[in-house]
Parts: sequence; structure tokens; C-alpha cells
Amino acid sequence: MRLCVLASGSKGNCTYVESSEGALLLDAGLNRTEIVHRLAVAQLDPARIRGVLFTHEHDDHCSAIPVLHRYLDAELFANGGTAEAIDCAHPDAALPWTIFETGRPFDLAGFHIETFSVSHDTAEPVGYVLCADGVRLFYATDLGCITPAVAAAMTGCTAAVLESNHDPVLLMESKRTRHLKNRILGDTGHLSNEQAAAFMEQNAPDTLRLLLLAHVSQECNVPSLAKSVMRDALHRAGRDDIRVEVLSQESPSEVFTLATN
Repeated sequence: MRLCVLASGSKGNCTYVESSEGALLLDAGLNRTEIVHRLAVAQLDPARIRGVLFTHEHDDHCSAIPVLHRYLDAELFANGGTAEAIDCAHPDAALPWTIFETGRPFDLAGFHIETFSVSHDTAEPVGYVLCADGVRLFYATDLGCITPAVAAAMTGCTAAVLESNHDPVLLMESKRTRHLKNRILGDTGHLSNEQAAAFMEQNAPDTLRLLLLAHVSQECNVPSLAKSVMRDALHRAGRDDIRVEVLSQESPSEVFTLATN
């Protein structure tokens, strides 16, 4: 399996994942031109993309889709709540959805795809576990708290893309409104560095080798801080073997090749 996060943050999210049979995009929150440009920078072939999967309907995860779906020869996948919410935001797009039921696995492009509910302030938000070529990839970028479903999804994973959104002190010192601060801090908002780290300290499976920190706030966090908090937690758990990297809003990640241990 190959993985490249094209962008991660409040200005747009999009991830490319490739199996031996084909590729998928997870979310499409950049414009079409930028997605195609970043695929080219990473030397990834858009012709391999057979599906676009959505986590939820916030604009930073789906803004490109009215145009992108006409460019890619790929199916659009979402659960019923997310598809309906995206359709409401783009009523003229006439998007050709393939609807899945959260919790019911399906197969596509060489992937066995598991979905799980997450806690976020949208219609029917989900995270994904993508399984291919003997690898399990955990993907959850917007979640206000850790639920038993989230913890169970991490089991047996080789790599994970996990939100580490904010530092609480920097958030409270920011110029954001009280309402927005409370939303971010709530159980349907976003994970702090400490929440993400505590989760991994207690739940990182023996199989995990790569952890990518996602949706890192440009205003209320610092990449080095997010990484330090996570690495300290993993060190306490005796897991210095896990590689930790922070994802960027501005440029694609390296192309990671994921293999069984």
C-alpha cells in the first residue's frame, strides 16, 4: 500500500491511498487544480483513482467534488447522511453517489474498507480503516473525543492518520470567538495534542509503525509541539519504534510505502 496526504488542515483535506489494484482519494477539500497539481508533485497518477470517499460534509473536506467528479473516472462514496448534506450544499451538482452503511464493510480497488462512526458536529461523520496488501490503515481526521468504536478501529493497524488539532492554551489565547473555542473543545469538535497522545499511549497496537498527525491548526498549534507531545506519550508507553510525522496544509507529504511487519 502507498499513502500520500496531499493536504491536511482547516483550509482543505485530501489523501491519496493506493493498493496493487488501484487508488482512492479520502476527501476532496482542495480545488480540482490544486489536487491535480499536488498529485503531480508527488508523482502520483490520477488515472489510477477509482473512488473518492468522504468523511463528512464540511467544506474543507468536500469543496472540490462538484468539479473533480467530472475530471476523474471515479465513483463517489459516502454514507446517507453525508451524501445528503453535501447535496444540500451543492444542489446543482447532481452527484452520482454510491451510498454505504456505516459499519458495513465493502470492497473497492483492491481495498477492504471498514467504516466507523466518529464524534463530530456533522450529519453522519465517519472514519475509515483501509485494508490492502496485508496492511491496515486507520484514518480519522476530525473527531471531538475518543469513543469505543474509534479505539476498536485502531486494532491491528500498521499506520494511522490521526487528528492532533490544537494546543488548549494556544486555542484559548487566540482571537477566535468564545463560541468557536467551545465548539473546538467540545466532544463534537477536535482532538487536542494531549487527547490524541493519551489515546495513542493507551491504544497504539503492536503492529503500528507509522503515525501521521493530521488537521494541525495553523493558528492554535505548532507542528513541533504536536509531535513532541505525541512522542513523549509513545515513549512512556515504550513505543519509540513508531515513526511520528506532522502533516502539512501547504504541501503533500512524502509517499509512504506501507508493508506488513
